[in-house]
Amino acid sequence: MVAPRGSHLVIDVKELRDRPGTQQHLTRTVGVPAEFSTVLVGFRQGEDLELDLRLESVHEGVLMTGTASAQVAGQCGRCLDELGYPLTVDVMQLFTFPESAAQASGEAEDEDERLIGDDLTIDLEPVLRDLMVSALPFQPVCREECPGLCSQCGFRMEDDPEHFHEQIDPRWAALADLRNGLDEPED
Repeated sequence: MVAPRGSHLVIDVKELRDRPGTQQHLTRTVGVPAEFSTVLVGFRQGEDLELDLRLESVHEGVLMTGTASAQVAGQCGRCLDELGYPLTVDVMQLFTFPESAAQASGEAEDEDERLIGDDLTIDLEPVLRDLMVSALPFQPVCREECPGLCSQCGFRMEDDPEHFHEQIDPRWAALADLRNGLDEPED
């Protein structure tokens, strides 16, 4: 299987066309493409993306199953410390031939349907982006018990768990200011 047009995420599936049951195994390491991330966490562009995929010819097209793995990097959503860990996602996607999709009961194309290109290639990048970015945590943390930062001054709460600020109810703050303006009675 050769990657046409110089991209390692574009797979040639000519040998699988019209041969249901035929399988090919794809194991390769490629660089993570751009924009595989969210605001706080993601996959660094150019880092290793390990692919271990099986492509199987089926009547509708090509069924791709396997795994994709890469190193997550980012910041903790509580304390902003750097974090990193490996992430592996399961891949299962059916790619249909354009003529098979058009023949399928004359319905409009399904939004989630992936088509094999006219040149009989599959572009894995959109599928991998959808799977890997959606597997990232919405609120990444360095560890579950991370206390984070003080919401008033930004102090790192892990350094002093007893850190606090006296909070005066804003409804009484005006009375405190009034009290401070009064002279202290003399005995």
